[in-house]
Amino acid sequence: MHYDVVIIGAGMSGFAAGIRLAYFDKHVCIVEKHSAPGGLNSYYSLGGRHFDVGLHAVTNYASPEKRPAPLAKLLRQLRFQRDDFALCPQGYSEIRFPGRTLRFTNDIEVLTSEVAREFPGEEDKFRRLLAKIEAYDDTRLDQAYKPARPILRDALGEQGLIEMLLCPVMYYGSAQEHDMDFTQFVTIFKSLFFEGLARPRDGVRAIIRALIEKFCGCGGELKMNAGVEGIDVDNDRVTGLVLESGEQLTTDVVLSSAGYIETMRLCGGVGAAVPEDEPGRMSFVETIGVMDTLPQDLGHEATIVFFNDADTFAYSQPAELVDLRSGVVCCPSNYVSHEDMEEGILRLTWMANCEKWLGMDEVAYRAAKQGYLDEFVTRANVYVPGFCDRVVCTDMFTPRTIRDYTGHINGAVYGSPRKRRDGRTPIENLYICGTDQGFLGIIGAMLSGISIANLQVLSKD
Repeated sequence: MHYDVVIIGAGMSGFAAGIRLAYFDKHVCIVEKHSAPGGLNSYYSLGGRHFDVGLHAVTNYASPEKRPAPLAKLLRQLRFQRDDFALCPQGYSEIRFPGRTLRFTNDIEVLTSEVAREFPGEEDKFRRLLAKIEAYDDTRLDQAYKPARPILRDALGEQGLIEMLLCPVMYYGSAQEHDMDFTQFVTIFKSLFFEGLARPRDGVRAIIRALIEKFCGCGGELKMNAGVEGIDVDNDRVTGLVLESGEQLTTDVVLSSAGYIETMRLCGGVGAAVPEDEPGRMSFVETIGVMDTLPQDLGHEATIVFFNDADTFAYSQPAELVDLRSGVVCCPSNYVSHEDMEEGILRLTWMANCEKWLGMDEVAYRAAKQGYLDEFVTRANVYVPGFCDRVVCTDMFTPRTIRDYTGHINGAVYGSPRKRRDGRTPIENLYICGTDQGFLGIIGAMLSGISIANLQVLSKD
């Protein structure tokens, strides 16, 4: 079968690219290795309950009147209505360091007032930084790499404030250890603090269902359980793909959301001849607990808490299985309009070492999971007093889970530190979208697919 475009990966960026291309009468096929769509943002069922994979929040939430905002652009490009995603905004969230807490909502003035309260004398500097961030064009695809920490040190006088701002931004999108690209810092900062957090009322499956219905309704073809064995290249051009089933597809263009290194390795000898980027190392474990009551009823009202146990924030692959010094606590039932949930859910995320998780045999692996689940219950009780007495079930996924379901080397959630913002590869008609293109988060991933479809396919017709 011949297609105008084949897209590797049925995640957010793949579906968005497919919908955009199908609107312009492209014959598009999305191939997905697994039986569940969504990629890094999927869901599963356990004991009759639905659990999101990885979704704490949909960042880039913005009110309808903000037409230049990423969410509004996305809705226009894919011809969705806001109600299609049923997004419920956060109540409030917090950044907690020893002796200091910064609360924030979807109104940037709340964070600004919190900075003024916790760091007297920094308000004017912080406002100037906000103006710099707001004016910075992070959508340009040719922005050169600039480390964020030196720019923040020039802008702010309090190192403690810099550490507190980096914690949520890096947890929600940095593929680089210790520091991050300033352009990506701006992108994630805007998505968290200028635009804000929300969650689909029915979880990520509501977004996935909407994307599938739209894509298939536009004539797109979706092949599940269709892993790619290899990409055929002739004279520096892709000619087709071979699936693990042996089926062969020919195509004019391939868009891959599998990651840059992972995609180039599918190109056989051609891919092997191309210098590889350094793989990402940042992976995570996520523990999930279901309670027979809501966290608000036990005194915990924050939607998300980013915590760090020291004055300095360390963001790197830990030497041990898990780094317990910092993490993210998320209560999905603490979003506005989620009050009628019958059960409460608490999610706790920590940085993890993928190599160590992969190196264990099955017995050791299960024992390690159980040990960290016990640790989770103990620590969750600090945030939600009485949690240990009200928890009815727990679950956990690890870097091994992430690696198995995404194919990302090292289970790297945010891919390679080097991003390819224009989507180009050394092969003429092979392009990257998704994580390694550089737009992050659910909204960012969809905009990544749209941007590469527009730039590298539709603009060339």
